[in-house]
Amino acid sequence: MADPSWPGEELITAAQRGDVEAITALVSGSHPNVRRFARSLCATPEDAEDAAQEALIILYRRIGMLRASGALASWMFRIVRNECLRRARTMRADAPLPDGAVGSAEDVALERIEAGRVAAAVAALPAGQRDVLIMRDVRGHSGPVVAEMFGLSTAAMKSRLHRARGAVRQSLRATTEPASGDSHDDDRGRRP
Repeated sequence: MADPSWPGEELITAAQRGDVEAITALVSGSHPNVRRFARSLCATPEDAEDAAQEALIILYRRIGMLRASGALASWMFRIVRNECLRRARTMRADAPLPDGAVGSAEDVALERIEAGRVAAAVAALPAGQRDVLIMRDVRGHSGPVVAEMFGLSTAAMKSRLHRARGAVRQSLRATTEPASGDSHDDDRGRRP
């Protein structure tokens, strides 16, 4: 069922054909939803406003690339998500450590290694599983909301989430288990 808060299919189709008034109305009508997406995904209100504006600019410039008029919400969600992720990466790289939050070099290195392992495991997931996992487990959206964001049934969303969690778990186990020749357990019971 289409979300009535998004612009209608006729307006989207007219905008795809290049009707300037329809494009303007589409961008204006999409703004509240895009802004809501950005607020739920971005780390700061400023980033959310910037991400929403960037997403609306992309909508204005590339509406003709949208394949199905019913996919506007999903398409805009992906654009906003990507923009928020880009801003988060930039923010992390530039962020100074808070006062008094200086850990040892070893602690910092271990945290980076662990975060890198988790990020690599999540990045290795198929896009559909990765998106559902991030929205459900990282962003904390409810199952029905995540299912609606991606145009899935709740059962399909749960299935993707289950597979994604299992794959991440398996990947993390594989990177922590020693290789078969690395174990010293083979020498148990033997004396030199």
